[in-house]
Amino acid sequence: MKDFRSLIRSITYFFSSLIALIVVLFIGIFLFDSNPSLFIKSEISSEAWQPKDVDAELASGFMPSDVKYGYQLIAESSKYMGPQAQDPGMRYAGNNLACINCHLKAGTQPGSASWVGVTERFPQFRGRSNSEGTIEDRINGCMQRSMDGEKLPTESREMKSIVAYMKWLGEDLPEEREKEFKGFPKINIPDIAVNLEKGKALFIKECAVCHGEDGQGQRLADSTKGYQYPPLWGPDSYNNGAGMHRVITAAQFIKGNMPFGQATWDNPKLSDEEAYHLAGYINSFERPQKSNLEKDYPDLKLKPVSTPYGPWADTFSSTQHKYGPFPPIMEYYQQEYGLTKNK
Repeated sequence: MKDFRSLIRSITYFFSSLIALIVVLFIGIFLFDSNPSLFIKSEISSEAWQPKDVDAELASGFMPSDVKYGYQLIAESSKYMGPQAQDPGMRYAGNNLACINCHLKAGTQPGSASWVGVTERFPQFRGRSNSEGTIEDRINGCMQRSMDGEKLPTESREMKSIVAYMKWLGEDLPEEREKEFKGFPKINIPDIAVNLEKGKALFIKECAVCHGEDGQGQRLADSTKGYQYPPLWGPDSYNNGAGMHRVITAAQFIKGNMPFGQATWDNPKLSDEEAYHLAGYINSFERPQKSNLEKDYPDLKLKPVSTPYGPWADTFSSTQHKYGPFPPIMEYYQQEYGLTKNK
């Protein structure tokens, strides 16, 4: 009898385990069909690796909740953390731009200061503060300058979600592909000053169709979400402390990305000189003024030569610092301080 009961228990245990295994297999098959990436960690070659298709990831419904919120913040900045936010306490951005108005394709486009892999480059030394800065510091630099607003609290849900989104974009990025997504393309800086008339003609020809002849851009149908094409000057644009207000930086961005949809880092439409004159023209107009700019770059020797506001560690005029020519200023820093400057 004892042997019989043991046999029954063994059979019961066997069938219970079999049923449990079948249930697990069915659940696994269902999840695999819904999202195979949960199970397959494929070894993608460096050449085959591609940035995430953010729209497809959103549509799948499997984007992590913090990453999704980070995306909403950077894609509809004015609605979630700017002037259109329902909660006045959430109005950190001072203009109606969205982060993705400059960091194109939701931060994945090479040549537009892409966020792919960016979190792995921090902490890093920042000349503007003359100190090591975190990724949170870098984000808040944009909040205060490009977004003409205030800092996000470092420990806030918003800051953590934006960082989570940036980390997510860089998942599995091959080391040898990191440089591809870093910064802007370089340009050969002309040894002449900006010609505003040439810049104006280029703007009318290449830019006005999207940004308007008055440079004020085009709002989205749902205006709470900001701009389809952002304003390039005026009260709702980046302020005079933003990196884009420097002619060389703006020219690099323009060459690699504009006209929108027609140019890429590898296949620009405009020449270096055209991008240069165009950048100077755009930055010749009035825009919001950031306070306390004199505190930027405690070590003035580290200030980019095209920074249009003083003080500087040289005697070149404010006009030359804004519009060039810049090579003479660069040569001065090389001879005087042994510093090689490229912006």
